[in-house]
Amino acid sequence: MKKNILDYNFPEDLKNMTERELGLLSYEIRDFLIENVSKTGGHIASNLGVVELTIALHKVYDSPNDKIIWDVGHQSYTHKILTGRADRFPTLRQLNGLSGFPKRQESPHDIFDSGHSSNSISAALGIAAARTLKGGSESVIAVIGDGALTGGVAYEAMNHAGHTKEKITVVLNDNEMSISKNAGGMSQHLGKLRMSAGYLEFKKQLKKTIIGIPKVGGGLYSGLEHIRDTVKYAIVPGAIFEELGFRYLGPVDGHNIHDLIETFTLSKLVEGPVLIHVVTKKGKGYTTAEKNPSRFHGIGPFDPETGEMKEDTGKIPYSKVFGNKLIQLAMEDPRIVAVSAAMVEGTGLERFCEKFPERIFDVGIAEQHAVSFAAGLALNGYRPVVAIYSTFLQRAYDEIMLDICLQKLPVIFAIDRAGIVGADGETHHGVFDLSYLSAMPNMVVMAPKDGRELAAMMEYAHKLDGPCAIRYPKGEVDDFSEIGKNYAIDGKAEILREGSDVTIVAIGKMSSNAMEACRSKKLSDKSIEIINARFVKPLDIETILSSAVKTKTVITIEDNVLTGGFGSQVLQELTKKGIKDLRFESIGWPDTFVSQGSRKELETLYGLDSDSIAEKVSGIIETKA
Repeated sequence: MKKNILDYNFPEDLKNMTERELGLLSYEIRDFLIENVSKTGGHIASNLGVVELTIALHKVYDSPNDKIIWDVGHQSYTHKILTGRADRFPTLRQLNGLSGFPKRQESPHDIFDSGHSSNSISAALGIAAARTLKGGSESVIAVIGDGALTGGVAYEAMNHAGHTKEKITVVLNDNEMSISKNAGGMSQHLGKLRMSAGYLEFKKQLKKTIIGIPKVGGGLYSGLEHIRDTVKYAIVPGAIFEELGFRYLGPVDGHNIHDLIETFTLSKLVEGPVLIHVVTKKGKGYTTAEKNPSRFHGIGPFDPETGEMKEDTGKIPYSKVFGNKLIQLAMEDPRIVAVSAAMVEGTGLERFCEKFPERIFDVGIAEQHAVSFAAGLALNGYRPVVAIYSTFLQRAYDEIMLDICLQKLPVIFAIDRAGIVGADGETHHGVFDLSYLSAMPNMVVMAPKDGRELAAMMEYAHKLDGPCAIRYPKGEVDDFSEIGKNYAIDGKAEILREGSDVTIVAIGKMSSNAMEACRSKKLSDKSIEIINARFVKPLDIETILSSAVKTKTVITIEDNVLTGGFGSQVLQELTKKGIKDLRFESIGWPDTFVSQGSRKELETLYGLDSDSIAEKVSGIIETKA
């Protein structure tokens, strides 16, 4: 028996393996995942939980002819191994390396580019409808987690599938987790299904007894389906999936390859949409991840023996600054409540949750609902703080615009992971928020240069009578305290350095890159004025204008796309002022989806690192001279 994953010829070898060999393979895959992800970082707990599930899918179905769509996609590592990409795992989530999510350009087995949750059933139904129109017969399977099933779009798709009766298979991977512990009515319903020992035992015994009747057992078992359903509804209240038009199969042990293969094979014979409820354990096979699945949801390089992060500098992250400051404000103002979309830990709200359990609302993976829910709270005298990653907040654009901004409600958006986030790539970079938030009437948009400024901005936002967004990056805080500037936020920009040759106007984290650039050899003898804008909207144009009149050259720097971004706002306002003979340049992310890679690599590649900024500014000064 081969012991090295790289020795296999996948997916061909999988088809000829016995169930015993497949069981041994699951151990080899887990060892391979732990060994490799401990070096590169990645989503380890979710992938360890779906090893047998993925093996069974590829055993029964014929990918890529049969279409497997992975919801979110961060649990597709075993899928990548079984489709011939194990040799690329040392490059996982690195620049020009193997993606941590399904990518169509990477393999014909990746059917749909994934990254965000709850849309796999919609995509699968569209693919199935196209198959039917073309007269095809291939299977279409959507693998969706119970966390993603809290997203409303999943039910829109299921409602449509039940109406069309299109043949699709939805595999519900139920591990009781998204990133944080799942919450809500659907989670409770799945819990009842999981724990329904009476139903499971009844089904098992009924099948064994009736099918055992000579000659007529098989037909009799099929004919008694309506009786099975009646008993199921009596034991398991509200079997919602069958009400939506799906044939429900399960629960199935997600770590029993025999049962999985049997169920998947059976589902192929059922007409119309099928939902297979598979119960798995997040972090399966790695005790450290099983005990703490949230911590091992997405993790950097770690020691596989201890589970400890290899690079832990001990510096405080922005999310912790946010969480600590929110507790302080909440102690002073009982109107403050927090709203999370299944990311209490990820956004730094753990301690808030412990201290004010009645004042925090985790709505699950339902960003649109989170925003409208916050609107309802604000309308009744509360001061909601909605903490969501930048890339996920995009999903609630309409609700922010109409439910919050139109009514000018005092809701604070704490936008974590803004700007480039690194290894998760295109679907997770938060480089669009400055553009779309700035277009919303009544919205105040800020970005801090460091942790102390984030705390000060939260105080400022709390005093406003309308909506406010504060966006800050992933990772450790910058520290500008040695400059000795005033951290009080009063609606004005801040001059970090005075000069007469060039004006650099930076927003948020880019203030640090600008300062570093000016300390370089290329610019050490140049007279450069650096403005920390603080506000994207309303823009403190007077401070910027005063500097622009002096230097006649303005360069903006932002951790956002240039299209409609901070630089566009500055240029528009300066143009209104009618300033003459002004040279203007903007540095930011281009009009494209930025690939995966470390922040340093991507900033260097796209010219946003301090050396590139120094080179550009130096060239502008030389041209000016």
